[in-house]
Amino acid sequence: MNPLLKGKAEPHGQEPVAPAARRSPPKLEPSRAKASDFAKASPDRSDDIRIPPRTGNRGLLRRRVIAVTGGASGIGLAVCRRFGREGARVALIDMNGEEASRQVKALHGAGVEARAFTCDVSREEECSETIQAVIDTYGGIDILVNNAGLTQRSAFVDTQTAVYKKVMEVNFFGALYCTKAAIKSLIERQGVVVVTSSHAGYAPLLGRTAYSASKHALHGLFESLRTEVKDMGVHVMMLCPGFTRTNLQERALDGDGSITRHPQSKVGAEDTPEHVAEALFLGVMKRKRILILTPIGKITYWLSRLAPGLYEKIMAKKLKQELIRQP
Repeated sequence: MNPLLKGKAEPHGQEPVAPAARRSPPKLEPSRAKASDFAKASPDRSDDIRIPPRTGNRGLLRRRVIAVTGGASGIGLAVCRRFGREGARVALIDMNGEEASRQVKALHGAGVEARAFTCDVSREEECSETIQAVIDTYGGIDILVNNAGLTQRSAFVDTQTAVYKKVMEVNFFGALYCTKAAIKSLIERQGVVVVTSSHAGYAPLLGRTAYSASKHALHGLFESLRTEVKDMGVHVMMLCPGFTRTNLQERALDGDGSITRHPQSKVGAEDTPEHVAEALFLGVMKRKRILILTPIGKITYWLSRLAPGLYEKIMAKKLKQELIRQP
């Protein structure tokens, strides 16, 4: 059984109880969402997703605590909304404190218990302080979603090493810092770590060497971490969405570290943050190891393994415009 469904988390404002003294809590009240709703879906296949009925504060995750980095927009915000609908208490973490507060007010209006936390995930001290503040506020963390991210679009020969450092600081070290700060609470509560990766995390992607390197590094770290914490009741899930309609590309770095104005090349139709959040929710409930979304993502996964040379040829042809810069 998924440990997230085994009773209630600590009520808001209550001090956490030491594990040895903790009594077995009562089970969550049944919701209108049935186990069959989840059995129908295979989160590893985006076209199989079935959206369970809206359950509000009597949901499957009532009083559980979810912390989401990059939570003020895009996939992160959609995740906050989706888990809030199931009764989870939301710690919305974002470097844009003003926007985080605005979105938390909107969540309150929808009946979701939420609080905004301002944090630059590239800074270890801020991550440690923010995660501790979440634990102090809610008594612990049941689900940590490492979603904050930064991308880059430029040829390797034209990209400064400082760009690689910046992308790694946000994408890789940000996830490392937050998970390191939260891991004891996650072990105590037998929680879940979710990491937002990409198709670039398991296959080459032309014109995005820094981004792809950071996503590959996430797989190495967190898939190894899964083997260490699995027997402690903690689950680690890698989320690999395709091109998604968010503001990530509006902040993409060019080779010199500036915001690129070069048009983005895309393969396949764009996904929506809401669909990604739904797949993530179902994946957490079923404790999936990896979610590869969109048909293009699945083709990429298998073709890059079974015929890597062919994959590279097709991919490079589709994305070659990424490397063309007008004088």
